[in-house]
Amino acid sequence: MTATPTRRTPEPGSWLGIPAFPKAAPGELANETQRRNLRHATTTIRAKRVVRASEVPNWEELRTAGAQIKDRVGRHLDEYLVQAEEAMTKAGITVHWARDAADANQIVAEIAKAKGVDEVVKIKSMVTQEIDLNEALEAEGIAAWETDLAELIVQLGHDLPSHILVPAIHRNRDEVQDIFTREMGLYGTPAPEGISNNPEELAAAARVHLREKFLRAKMAVSGGNFIVAETGTLVIVESEGNGRMCLTLPETLVSVVGIEKLVPTLEDLEVFLKLLPRSSTGERMNPYTSLWTGVTEGDGPQDLHVILLDNGRSNVLSDPEGRAALRCIRCSACLNICPVYERVGGHAYGNPYPGPIGAILGPQLRGMEDERDRALPFASSLCGACNEVCPVRIPFTDILVHLRHKVVEYKTAKHPTVEQGIMKGAGWVMAEGSHLATVQAGERIGGRVFRGKWLGPMGPIPIAKEWLKGRDLEPLPTQNFRQWWKKNREGGQR
Repeated sequence: MTATPTRRTPEPGSWLGIPAFPKAAPGELANETQRRNLRHATTTIRAKRVVRASEVPNWEELRTAGAQIKDRVGRHLDEYLVQAEEAMTKAGITVHWARDAADANQIVAEIAKAKGVDEVVKIKSMVTQEIDLNEALEAEGIAAWETDLAELIVQLGHDLPSHILVPAIHRNRDEVQDIFTREMGLYGTPAPEGISNNPEELAAAARVHLREKFLRAKMAVSGGNFIVAETGTLVIVESEGNGRMCLTLPETLVSVVGIEKLVPTLEDLEVFLKLLPRSSTGERMNPYTSLWTGVTEGDGPQDLHVILLDNGRSNVLSDPEGRAALRCIRCSACLNICPVYERVGGHAYGNPYPGPIGAILGPQLRGMEDERDRALPFASSLCGACNEVCPVRIPFTDILVHLRHKVVEYKTAKHPTVEQGIMKGAGWVMAEGSHLATVQAGERIGGRVFRGKWLGPMGPIPIAKEWLKGRDLEPLPTQNFRQWWKKNREGGQR
């Protein structure tokens, strides 16, 4: 007999128990089913992207244009935000400002309570994952139902998303069949008796399950791919049509949008509508591209709200070397090409933004206080493949190296280590020739004392014991280069 749930929505997975990347990765690597699922999915998407990008003669120029537009928005963000607020307000949209996740969650909850609703339907949104909106609403007695198919699989599976574009990429059709059979009936219309793992049957079961929620819901919550500053137009692109249902049926629509999502004009938007579908799903255009500018009487939601969210983005913008991360349009091309992500999946990164973009964006949004965030800049081989496929030319490897430096600075200030002491000493040695000569003199003395005793490995050195297990260290020399040069080049034989 199936147990009755104690929550209105499924208990989600939690990022809190996931250790830092170096500790989490081995467990994910051992999951052979997940690795097989990821390899198949990312290989397929990569191949489609290559084909679609090759069809555009000026693809590289489009990438450059996208980067330049995003950089211009960053330089003048204060002006564009004011322009967008004025345009949206004029069009009948209520604009809210949220400093952090708590502010945004409170605003959404207050709107829901003011409308007297106890449930909302949601369009797939990375920013609502970022702020843990579903959990915040559940705490207020408001059920948040995911309507994207992959997000529905994650929600019903008490799971966590592992990919920006395909949150359930780590699941295969057999697992989805089991989840739908076991969970759907607990939270609405059950899956048909005897449902198979056929994708068409699974999609049909999801359609029926979600239909009652679409028709019943009085309020929807979305993110936003773009906001056009000059007109106040919001833009959402998607592949399934669930977003269109959320944007048209409910009476109230609340869109939570990061402040970096602005584009200056509709002409600028055109660039991204060419870049995004080809880089994300490998399509020429998104099946559903929705644009709306304010309230239209008798057509769609009559009460529109937009929450402009900071949540660390101003901190990212203040870093000249790291701010290029804000160009991101959430296409996931960097994940699909990344050899590290393909093998460990998204959960090892410990937050909703996995892969290369998560490694550079997460630590900048949240800071270096958490060990998990300090580990992320090192979750990369620095191969540079992500640089080559990013549609807005984010210099991932440059930012990763920059953040690694910041991690070292943080550790030095908070918790000095033996290694840092050694590196500081090495810095003193290499700073001046006289310092190096002093050390070399001591080195020569050591070489004479131990001459004939150290052949091959030098033996156990406590601070380098692990490093020396697989390496030989040459004995200390009895003559340095300066002495050799003086003997053989200056005063000796030539």
